[in-house]
Amino acid sequence: MKQLLVLLSVVLLAACANPALRQAEDLGRTNQWPAALRVLDDALAKEPGDPQLRAAQVRAREQATARLILQIEALRGAGRWDEAQAVLSQLALADARHPRLAALTVDIERGRRHEAQLAAGRTALKEGRIERADAIAREILAEAPQHPGARLLASQVGQARPLEMAVGELGPNFQKPVTLEFRDAPLRQVFEALSRSSAINFVFDKDVRADARVTVFLRGVTLDEALRVVLSTQQLDRKLLNESSVLVFPNTPAKQREHQELITRTLYLTNADVKQVQAMVRTIAKVRDIHIDERLNLLIVRDTPEVLRLVEKLIASVDLPEPEVMLEVEVMELATDQVDALGLQWPETINYGLPALDSLGQVVGQVSGQVFLNERRGFRASIANPALVATLRGTAGNSNILANPKIRVRNRDKAKVHIGQKLPVFTTTTNFTGSTSVAASVSYLDIGLKLDVEPTVQLDNDVVIKIGMEVSNLIRQVTGPGGTTAYEIGTRNTATVLRLADGETQVLAGLINDEDRKTAAGIPGLSRIPLLGRLFGTQTDTRNKTEVVLLITPRVVRNLAVPDASLTRLASGTDASPGAFSSLLRREARVGVGPSGGGGGSVSTAAPAAPPAAPAEATLKLDVTPQIPAGGTVSVALKNESGLAIKGELEYDASRLTPAQPVANAAAGRYPVELPPRGERVVVLRALPPAAGQVLNVGLSGLSASGLNGESAPVRVDGTGLLTVEAVK
Repeated sequence: MKQLLVLLSVVLLAACANPALRQAEDLGRTNQWPAALRVLDDALAKEPGDPQLRAAQVRAREQATARLILQIEALRGAGRWDEAQAVLSQLALADARHPRLAALTVDIERGRRHEAQLAAGRTALKEGRIERADAIAREILAEAPQHPGARLLASQVGQARPLEMAVGELGPNFQKPVTLEFRDAPLRQVFEALSRSSAINFVFDKDVRADARVTVFLRGVTLDEALRVVLSTQQLDRKLLNESSVLVFPNTPAKQREHQELITRTLYLTNADVKQVQAMVRTIAKVRDIHIDERLNLLIVRDTPEVLRLVEKLIASVDLPEPEVMLEVEVMELATDQVDALGLQWPETINYGLPALDSLGQVVGQVSGQVFLNERRGFRASIANPALVATLRGTAGNSNILANPKIRVRNRDKAKVHIGQKLPVFTTTTNFTGSTSVAASVSYLDIGLKLDVEPTVQLDNDVVIKIGMEVSNLIRQVTGPGGTTAYEIGTRNTATVLRLADGETQVLAGLINDEDRKTAAGIPGLSRIPLLGRLFGTQTDTRNKTEVVLLITPRVVRNLAVPDASLTRLASGTDASPGAFSSLLRREARVGVGPSGGGGGSVSTAAPAAPPAAPAEATLKLDVTPQIPAGGTVSVALKNESGLAIKGELEYDASRLTPAQPVANAAAGRYPVELPPRGERVVVLRALPPAAGQVLNVGLSGLSASGLNGESAPVRVDGTGLLTVEAVK
């Protein structure tokens, strides 16, 4: 009857339950948590005081938001931003106060912007605008340091740009080849000649000495290289105002502060310690202003764009995740014990006296107390029953205690393993001042197996491990003064340093405790007779042996990702100006010595000469850079060795090469060229990504030679246009 009443009450409670709870539960079983949440929200609006509806609403909201966040993360990883935005709108409806709602909104908007920027950066790299591609990659990495597309773009930019390339967006006029020949000429005259020949505007600071004398002889250099050489020899510096205008000012600290543009950049560190990075940046880049925030692990730097670019590359080379290793440890304690007891146990006491009898007349012992001598006839000798005991016993046992922990340890950090027990040790303190009082405290003593490891992961995936192992066991308990308790502990320890390959197992054994003990008990003197002594006593042979074996196997989880060579070899300017423009010239440039005559000089982009009589054949010398790195530039040098003007087209593979200075209305794969008599010209082509690892050919077609009087001649090409593009490393 009682069970029936209980069942009836359960049925009534179920009938009284809100139907929205059952509907929400059914929707939850099919993972339709947003729909279940809507059902509960509607039901709670009608019955706001129902606690069951309130609790179910909280559970449904947690499940719905968790699943929506998982969908958003998956869509973000796949780059499906519109779908991610739609799911984000559902999250906002489910929980408008969710703590991750604002962060996810920013991440989706930023992801869309990064995708568009990355496409623009790839286009810029393909078109040869390396500085623009580098700026886009750095901008993306400043907001998302682990962005895979931006990291790949930065690596491609580093491979495409030579080590000593100048920074800054330079116009095409700065790349024109020039020849400078000045001896003791005024500085103003040199810059006027450069301006007339290259269409570059020069603006001078009021403190620049225009009457300073310049002696320079340069051949086969670009205008940018010539300008940097002249400025560095005259203690001057420049500031690019636009693609065709330059401000020249004295290279002094006061003028640097007046004219140099400064940038403030906030750099968030993921793995590196911000204090160590601050010390490195101060030492290497010599930044002007720097501030760190240890709470956010960020670095704020204010300096010139060149220094900030150097700082960013330095941080990228050290802000790397630390290696980690999984240590698989297997500890075994092999213990064997053997006890052999053999012999005869004789009685230890013999009683002589008056026997005591019970009511049945049985002897039950000796009469205690006083016994009269007149009753000595009743004295009897007695011994314990049984009178003689034969001992024949042997025991043997084996034990194998196994522990198999797996420890994941960061590089150069310590890990500890303790397998055993803690023994309490009591300490008492007595206070005799005033009333006597006793205070007791307890401390714990670790016994068992203690293992300390400190791994160091090498770049070749070997692991150097410092191991310290101690095995302790309780021997006996010792009672000290005042009833205090102490323990006698036996220990075995070892310490070593190993170098193991990834996945290699090393066995450490030999921590052996061998105990051999013999005891004898019996009739004094007779029990010690060899062999026959076992007839007059019992001999016990005890042998205990324990050995600890340690097997350790390192498995590298993550090793140090060594950055690209473009991040480890950096052009860092001079000691006075870190990150400044380099004054090094190209290999093709030549520095000459002029005649010893008076002052003056000239600047030209070609070497004009009076044309001689028309030859029977015009010679055009072709010289191509034989080998370039992936993404690098190839210089095609054309030299007209005849007195006729030569016209033609430069032919190349447009899918693998592109001109650094495109010509309007030029067909793909063709670059028009025109050389005056005895003239020279250099055409710069950039290697596109498909050219990596290829052997290409640059040729000439449609060549014609003509003189001032209309005479013509065939053109012979001297030289080869073969070049090799190195593969991407």
